[in-house]
Amino acid sequence: MSRLVLRIFSIGGLAAAFALIAYVVQAQTPTTVRLGYIPVMGVAQVFVADGEGWTKEKGLDIKFSSFESGPNMIQALSSGTLDVYVAGLAPLLVARSKGLDIRVVAATVVEEMGVAAGPAFAPYFGGGKGTAAGFKAFREKSGRPAKMATQPIGSGPNATLQYWLWEVLKADKADVEIIEMGIDATQRAILTGAVEGGNIREPALTIAQKQNPNVKLIATGSDMFPNFPGVVVAVTGAFADKNPKAVEDLVRVVIRATKFLQTDPARAAPHVGVGLGKGIVSDDVILTALKSPQTQFTSDPRRIIDSTKKLQDYQVKLGALKESPPIEGLFALPVYDKAAAGN
Repeated sequence: MSRLVLRIFSIGGLAAAFALIAYVVQAQTPTTVRLGYIPVMGVAQVFVADGEGWTKEKGLDIKFSSFESGPNMIQALSSGTLDVYVAGLAPLLVARSKGLDIRVVAATVVEEMGVAAGPAFAPYFGGGKGTAAGFKAFREKSGRPAKMATQPIGSGPNATLQYWLWEVLKADKADVEIIEMGIDATQRAILTGAVEGGNIREPALTIAQKQNPNVKLIATGSDMFPNFPGVVVAVTGAFADKNPKAVEDLVRVVIRATKFLQTDPARAAPHVGVGLGKGIVSDDVILTALKSPQTQFTSDPRRIIDSTKKLQDYQVKLGALKESPPIEGLFALPVYDKAAAGN
């Protein structure tokens, strides 16, 4: 074999080697995922997956950002500073109606919402359940409507509270004043008596009742809006189109984490505590919240399709949406199915 031929083979082999190295390096380079979340139990899966090291195993470098409400997070999605949204579904309906390309790839929890009554307000509900008569009795005695705290219009908490008050209880609107504020502010307002009650989710419910056992849950998620679509995992269209494998892997670890939370909550609690309480909330409080009837973990988005349609129609009635468009394209079911098949 001539020296020229040997040199060609050597150059070809060297090029192939460099190509192989480039492929391996690219395969090992983590995908940065800018993930926004609200500090409620429905986001537990992403912190379990991160804490157990599953996200790193999949090559996902998660950059977490906390928000006070879903509507606040929508602004970050719209500006392109977030790739993944882990929060209530309701704000996504509003964002989608304004042209934002956002796709739900997994659910995380259903019926997570509740209504808590502060110590001075709870006695108006002798049977432990909220009633229109209880709200009326408070107004007649105090001379003013009961102040109920919730998150901004367009959010899941706002929609469920109003649905419960007006559609389920048939309460008189003269008996209730709705006050909009953030999640943490709502908890503080209930505890301090700044409001009579308001929306509450885990772990805020457990924390509030630990601080004051006279804080009472007067409505569960099923009381308010059966099978209500709570927190979901959604991705922007731009990120999904550019990183299909990363999205599939993210869904895969969410599914795995859902099963883990259901079977081994004690081991999951420290991971969730780090994510939600920044290590300040004790593991026993987090574990109690994980076992709460208010915490119903799930992952299959099919479970919430029908209730999403119902929610969207009610958002139109509230004025948060101008119309109720078809939800086709909102749920990326093939992505979920592919991820589920790999678990």
